[in-house]
Amino acid sequence: MRRLVIVLAVLAVLGAGVLGGLVLYRVHQSGDIRGSSTEFTYTTTPQRPPVARQGISWPMYGFDASRTRSVELPLKPPFRTVWRYGAGSLVEFPPAIAYGRLYFSTNAGSFAAISERTGKRAWKVEMHRCVAASPAIGPHAHGTIGPSETSPLLIGDRLYVGDWNGDVWAFDANDGRKLWRRHIGGAVKGAIASADGRLYVGSYDGHVYCLSRAGTQLWRGSEQPGVYGHGSFYSTPALAYGRVYIGSTDGKVYSFGATSGKLIWSHSTGGYVYASPAVWNGIVFAGSYSGRFYALDAATGAERWSFRANDRISGSATVIGGVVYFATLKKRTYALDARTGKLLWSFPDGKYTPIVAVKGRLFLIGYGTVYGMVAR
Repeated sequence: MRRLVIVLAVLAVLGAGVLGGLVLYRVHQSGDIRGSSTEFTYTTTPQRPPVARQGISWPMYGFDASRTRSVELPLKPPFRTVWRYGAGSLVEFPPAIAYGRLYFSTNAGSFAAISERTGKRAWKVEMHRCVAASPAIGPHAHGTIGPSETSPLLIGDRLYVGDWNGDVWAFDANDGRKLWRRHIGGAVKGAIASADGRLYVGSYDGHVYCLSRAGTQLWRGSEQPGVYGHGSFYSTPALAYGRVYIGSTDGKVYSFGATSGKLIWSHSTGGYVYASPAVWNGIVFAGSYSGRFYALDAATGAERWSFRANDRISGSATVIGGVVYFATLKKRTYALDARTGKLLWSFPDGKYTPIVAVKGRLFLIGYGTVYGMVAR
């Protein structure tokens, strides 16, 4: 009888804990904001395919300055591996692609260039510093500041980066000369995005900042306080439809008006959102530490569909030809139909942002291995 009482007591405590968790989750969800057509200009114009321009196929993190991570290419899973390159340590951020080569860094401080056709290494430089960013490729050589884990933004002859001190920098890409520096409220960990002559960046102070190309602050948008308290913006903004889309460590995906900075909508995910959103065909895609991957309506934030993965999602998704790819911390990459969320293919490697591509070839970034793949 005593054992039965103890078991019942334990079950009651567990039940109360589960109920409490559900209540907190519902409260948090109820704090979400649903959006409208305010500051929303829908266009079905697809992202251009990554065809080499001046020899550059995939110039920077997120493909271009808007950082939407979406391109149109006739590449569909399943895929087969035609080569693999062992990087020696974690490749956290995806390569840039130019001149027939993939350029990327590792957490051990190696920077390498490998052939996109064969995977053979062309050269490698030991920088002896952990690199948690993608390079930007242009017609000039570039340096960076530190400490920084911002994937550089290259627009013409201007290079923009952020740093842990909370500074946004602009450099002349030709000679590395500093043009300006703007201090904002907290560390800048994600990349800077740009559209319509403006710069957008998230900060660890829980705000999104909009700056002019000359460094003047135009607005500051705030996250929505919730039962988990304030969060930080590690995520890189994605810019589309006159909106700014970004994830927060408070567990929500946010949409701000790109012109006004007004908070348009928010959507809870049940876990940290380190991932930078991808945007395609009126849908915003983002993974969560809850282990669930979300497709949200770009205008209202309403859930289109969600997918339960095998573990937490930290890295950003990429959409290639209507297929959305993401990876989990348990080293598995998923390919889903971007319209429906149907699982099309998976691969037993990957950890963060898993995919870049060129015409006829997909490059999958595993934990410490880069794979060259073609459609079967």
